[in-house]
Amino acid sequence: MPAKKTTTKAKEVDDALYIGIDLGTSRSAIASGNGKRKWVRSYVGWPKDFIARKLLKKDVLYGEDALNNRMSVHLVRPLEFGVIRDGTHRDEEAVRELIHHLIEMVQPQEGQKIFAAVGVPAEALRVNKLAIRDAVREYADTLMVVSEPFSVAYSLGALNNALIVDIGAGTVDFCVMHGTMPGEEDQRTLVTAGDYVDRQLYDLLTEKYPGARFSPTLVRELKEEHGFVGKLDGRIQVSVPVGGKFTQHDITDELRQSCQSMVPAIAETVIDLVARYEPDFQERVRKNVYLAGGGSQIKGMAEALAEALKEYGAFKITAVDDPLYAGAEGALALAQDMPEEYWENM
Repeated sequence: MPAKKTTTKAKEVDDALYIGIDLGTSRSAIASGNGKRKWVRSYVGWPKDFIARKLLKKDVLYGEDALNNRMSVHLVRPLEFGVIRDGTHRDEEAVRELIHHLIEMVQPQEGQKIFAAVGVPAEALRVNKLAIRDAVREYADTLMVVSEPFSVAYSLGALNNALIVDIGAGTVDFCVMHGTMPGEEDQRTLVTAGDYVDRQLYDLLTEKYPGARFSPTLVRELKEEHGFVGKLDGRIQVSVPVGGKFTQHDITDELRQSCQSMVPAIAETVIDLVARYEPDFQERVRKNVYLAGGGSQIKGMAEALAEALKEYGAFKITAVDDPLYAGAEGALALAQDMPEEYWENM
């Protein structure tokens, strides 16, 4: 683990390590000024008993490691619906562990001053800012907490007449940019996001194939690999156990229906934000809509949204090139650029 803060005289800011963290419901990523970029699934696990601890040889597991050993650990996915889940002690502890693990992954130098900008779902920014600050304070000297879609906007340089739609696992977050720091009135949050799609898909598949064994983890993996909206050439066949024997199942229609379930609410929120924008500039915003987050990778999503919005005019909707790191890179750029008055001393 990186060294904790001390009360000794701090180094000059020029020697500080600036880091940007994208704290997501499903995946969390970090980008640092030393050139390192890392990511981890947003899971933390503690061995259930002494047998599990002996087997795993670890006190805490993270990400894929925790997920793959979920039968042996108390598995926690601390963010749900864009906020710290239930606000329990274990969930807040998991957020601390996750943030500390991310910082450790970029290898700060011993005693190095750390400036951390943390991007979180917009709802977490409203209700969990104190808990996030507490999670970071042990390993950072200064902190700035910003919304994830604003971080993405900053990474793209889309700071004026632009709209970011960040489709994550727990929430879809919106941020309209008009050349200034966005306020609460410029942002929206929906919970009809990736986890919502997973639940729809799970229900559809278990209803259609009652004898098959579909776990929530398997359903999420199927969506991430094959998710689409609109037309598709061919059919999607997957192998799923039935009575202990792997059997082929066609999941094409269920995938399309569950992924499509996000589109109406996203389109409605886009229209609401554009309609509130200055009339003279609304056309510019319609030409600068960006999709970010894991949901932006669902095949055909940009085209489906443009189709849903066409009665309100032509929209140009672009998926970001690097959805995994766009938020973390934007948070890092904010950390490097922000004036002193935007920082909180820890």
